[in-house]
Amino acid sequence: MAEEKKIPYKIYLTEDEMPRDWYNVRADMVKKPAPLLNPATHQPMTAEELAGVFCEELVQQELDNEHPLIPIPEEIRNFYKMYRPSPLVRAYCLEEKLQTPAKIYYKFEGNNTSGSHKLNSAIAQAYYAKKQGLKGVTTETGAGQWGTALSMACAYFGLDCKVYMVKVSYEQKPFRREVMRTYGASVTPSPSMTTEVGKKILAEHPGTTGSLGCAISEAVEDAVSHEGYRYVLGSVLNQVLLHQSIIGLETKIALDKYGIKPDMIIGCAGGGSNLGGLISPFMGEKLRGEADYDIVAVEPASCPSLTRGRYAYDFCDTGMVCPLAKMYTLGSGFIPSANHAGGLRYHGMSPVLSELYDQGLMRAISVEQTSVFEAATEFARCEGILPAPESSHAIRAAIDEAIRCKETGEEKTIVFGLTGTGYFDMVAYEKFNNGEMTDYIPTDADLQPGFDSLPKI
Repeated sequence: MAEEKKIPYKIYLTEDEMPRDWYNVRADMVKKPAPLLNPATHQPMTAEELAGVFCEELVQQELDNEHPLIPIPEEIRNFYKMYRPSPLVRAYCLEEKLQTPAKIYYKFEGNNTSGSHKLNSAIAQAYYAKKQGLKGVTTETGAGQWGTALSMACAYFGLDCKVYMVKVSYEQKPFRREVMRTYGASVTPSPSMTTEVGKKILAEHPGTTGSLGCAISEAVEDAVSHEGYRYVLGSVLNQVLLHQSIIGLETKIALDKYGIKPDMIIGCAGGGSNLGGLISPFMGEKLRGEADYDIVAVEPASCPSLTRGRYAYDFCDTGMVCPLAKMYTLGSGFIPSANHAGGLRYHGMSPVLSELYDQGLMRAISVEQTSVFEAATEFARCEGILPAPESSHAIRAAIDEAIRCKETGEEKTIVFGLTGTGYFDMVAYEKFNNGEMTDYIPTDADLQPGFDSLPKI
């Protein structure tokens, strides 16, 4: 088995420099992530139970803790070829501006119409839904990247797509919404009056701007209420991190090709899809004792699940209808402030990343919104890409580290994930440019109700 687990690092290179397999980091974890629990029985969810919500092959991927390699179907690889391999870029201009001895690289995932890394998993989940003969899928979206990506993937395979979009993002990002509709998706602001759980949330929290937890509840209710539909999720789940491992695999291929070993790997952290995908092969090496890296998760100070959350079993959704996951969480009832990094407003963190963090294999920091947009603006002026607010959390941390290197003279190699573009986030940039953007950091008292609502397991 030890030899088998080393195989992924020997077969990445193909004729098109794109992996033929996803890498499952759970296979190299001695202590595995805790299983999902049935909310009624508190027993581990079975494949049969999960198949009522998720596509059958995705259920198998969700539960697979043993196989390091999961083959990427040819149909998905062919789709990937439209925009993959994505570029790994040396940020020469940013280095020059900062006058740092550090070398900065970023893996850019915004070179597709959805504008983000989310398409990597969306096309996979749509493929398995089509293969199963389903009519369509339901989902939630925060900032809109996942909903956009899924609407594209469903259009490609001829599937119906129903998206519940967090209300604050629905209102702030009308153009993202219209891209989804252009690809044939129906888009509903969440919480809504179209589901029972939506009505309940609105009754308890009148005027709420919504959260990913709310939108998940509505999407799951919609899926289980209609025959021929399944729910798909854009982050958090094991299967999503598996699909997103293509980001890290390509990054490692490119770095290895030029003999570059990073010292620090940085990713923004909301539910965990981008970060988990970027770090997967590097974390695999770390787990096997082959190399060491400083791996950093960067989250918003307004939704600090890793840096201030509790590691406990919690509901994945506000309506408490989904399975329980052991994760760093602020409580499923926590509804963050209406910050502009909509994709980083989830109350919990991926069980895989939560377990790795709990073992001390990675660290986490939180940053405030105005400092994030300062970094985004500096990056845009140097590198010619307008970054998404989510991505800019990683940019903030990378710039801060590069400045530290300037002060100490240390010649670090820094790699960060640039998850997508910010061209649909101009309301946020407008507020920043007008000096109207504010910072919000929840107090301990603000967080306590969410912790008090954690299930007693």
